[in-house]
Amino acid sequence: MANTSRRALRLLSLFGSRRLWSLRELAGRLGVSERTVRRDVETLRRLGYPITTVHGPDGGYRLGTGHTLPPLLFDHDQALAVAVALQTAPSTMFGLRDDAARALVTLEQAMPAELRESMESLRLTRLPNYWEFPAPPVDPGALTTVGTAVRHRHVLVTETLRADGSRPEPEDDDFAPARRIEPHHLVVWAGRWYVVAYDRGDHQWRVHRVDRLRPRPTTHPFNPRPLPHDDLARFVMSSHDRGDIPAAWPCTGQARLALPAGTVARWAPSGSVVEHLDSEHCRLTLGAWSWAGIAGILATFDAELTDLHPPELARACHRLASRLAAASDTPGTRLDDPLRSADRRRGAEPISTPATPPPRPAT
Repeated sequence: MANTSRRALRLLSLFGSRRLWSLRELAGRLGVSERTVRRDVETLRRLGYPITTVHGPDGGYRLGTGHTLPPLLFDHDQALAVAVALQTAPSTMFGLRDDAARALVTLEQAMPAELRESMESLRLTRLPNYWEFPAPPVDPGALTTVGTAVRHRHVLVTETLRADGSRPEPEDDDFAPARRIEPHHLVVWAGRWYVVAYDRGDHQWRVHRVDRLRPRPTTHPFNPRPLPHDDLARFVMSSHDRGDIPAAWPCTGQARLALPAGTVARWAPSGSVVEHLDSEHCRLTLGAWSWAGIAGILATFDAELTDLHPPELARACHRLASRLAAASDTPGTRLDDPLRSADRRRGAEPISTPATPPPRPAT
């Protein structure tokens, strides 16, 4: 009986996420036979849920039109997903910490004891992330304005804000006039919210950081356009002018890389700035907890580095090159490589890194 009740709850949650399910899909999701699914459907019908049978090749079972499920009807996995989401949301949006904490308490009080224990086991302790640039939280009002415009296909009027959230004045060097954009999609990457939009001013597709925008809604509709790339995630990651800025790290430096800006933008730590120089070169500005940390990140790119700035970064790269050269000369690892010898004669600058950087883990 207990197993039947759990399956019925799981079955209800599936109907809550999608109206129509085939018998085979339900059996697969529940991990039971099709005959068992039929019995569970009959159980729900006896309890008053209007589950109808849809005949034909595309048929199956459907929850009756206009019928809603009871509130807080979560299965085990859904409850845990909500608990994790409530604990991580305050790091990406302003003003949600207290509201999220209260919502988590409300959710726990409505859960059975077994689920409540599982949720308690997922109490998160947030630690500082020493690799990624921390993303500033987004204003919920700005995010709602952008999201509503995306959903209703309405033009947005946007102004670009400074890194500290202030608005440049017309007499300031960094002042930019308001732009009219067509927002098509919201994308979350590395803890940041981006909007993929078509700029009506210069007729270009652009990626904007939502936390760097002051959006004003309009009622002017726009027609969907063919997207600039089949893979929006790749488009966002490879856009070098997406509005990222270096965080307030103890050390911030830059270097000229012999790689296209789009390639470097995809693999650079989020929050760094990639400046397009020409089709084969770009300038990367990034920060870290030490000059050696910046040198190590730069060494992950399979390209020559020049124009290192400031001098502390150049010295850190020299020290790193010396350490790597010494490591390669230890017994059992020495390589008779004429190119390495030539690098030594040049003083190990510029540095050529050994391999293409591996894919970054999802954040």
